Amino acid sequence: MEIYKTQSTIAKKSNWLLSMVVTLLVTIGVLFLFQGLSLFLVVPLFELSLEDVLQVATGQSTNPNGRMALLIIQGLGAGFAFIVATLVIAKLVDKADMGFKQHFANFKFIPFLIMIFVIFGGMLFNTLLIDLNGNFQFPSFLAEFEQMLQQKEEELMRLTKYLTDFDSVQELLMGVLVIGIMAGLGEELFFRGLLQPKLHSYTGNMHLGVWLTAFIFSAIHMQFYGFLPRMLLGAIFGYLYCYSGSLIYPILAHIFNNTFTVVLVYLGKLGKIDFNIDEVDEASWPVALGGLVLLVICLKLFSEKSKPNLTHEKLE
Repeated sequence: MEIYKTQSTIAKKSNWLLSMVVTLLVTIGVLFLFQGLSLFLVVPLFELSLEDVLQVATGQSTNPNGRMALLIIQGLGAGFAFIVATLVIAKLVDKADMGFKQHFANFKFIPFLIMIFVIFGGMLFNTLLIDLNGNFQFPSFLAEFEQMLQQKEEELMRLTKYLTDFDSVQELLMGVLVIGIMAGLGEELFFRGLLQPKLHSYTGNMHLGVWLTAFIFSAIHMQFYGFLPRMLLGAIFGYLYCYSGSLIYPILAHIFNNTFTVVLVYLGKLGKIDFNIDEVDEASWPVALGGLVLLVICLKLFSEKSKPNLTHEKLE
């Protein structure tokens, strides 16, 4: 069960629409604020011109400091901004107790080991979802819409490749910090720590709360051709939290997933392994289905071994 205790009027079920609107507005405001602050910092820090900033933002910069600047923008304007938005909404708007002591008290070593196999099973099954989602074709009458999505996908992939095309170990470590740790911590605090317990309370259904949050989590990344695998990951993170009563599990799982991908990209660039982030290979059905079996079995085992020691009243 999620931990999010509040008696605030705005957070009550009867005010769900107002609560969601305020959550959205505060989050957008904080994200814009920290995006602006990050730009304010990197321009003088790396001596970037306005043209450099625009090229960095689109993944087309040839400036030797461009990638490091973009990583700082991502770290402050996304990862750290989600942390701040979560705390502002929880403490100042909902006046809620997120129960951080309970999160640590409910964390156990054996379920943590099981969690690794849960994520590994999810990764294997996701190869099938990546294949299906990446090769999805719209009917002919939606050709223009499909072309628009493909163009957006190409822009995002160009930015992703630029962001992860590390030229040094220092850039790799910065990538792990920003893409792995900061993104994992910030997004899990916001989506699983704040949004999921709200949606669980407002819908009255744990599973609906998990999957609605996972849907929103995937949608905000604005990447249609990666929507399904990202939503599955979001749902896995959500169930890890619900079954354990500890945000530590989904935070570590998210960090592990992102960091694993970042390291694979770097090893692929060095030629140590055959890995290309923009290629969608045909999935192996036996491997994917084996991953699904591993995911289901280990998630069930996780739910049995990670029952929370301490609980908290749910959002009213």
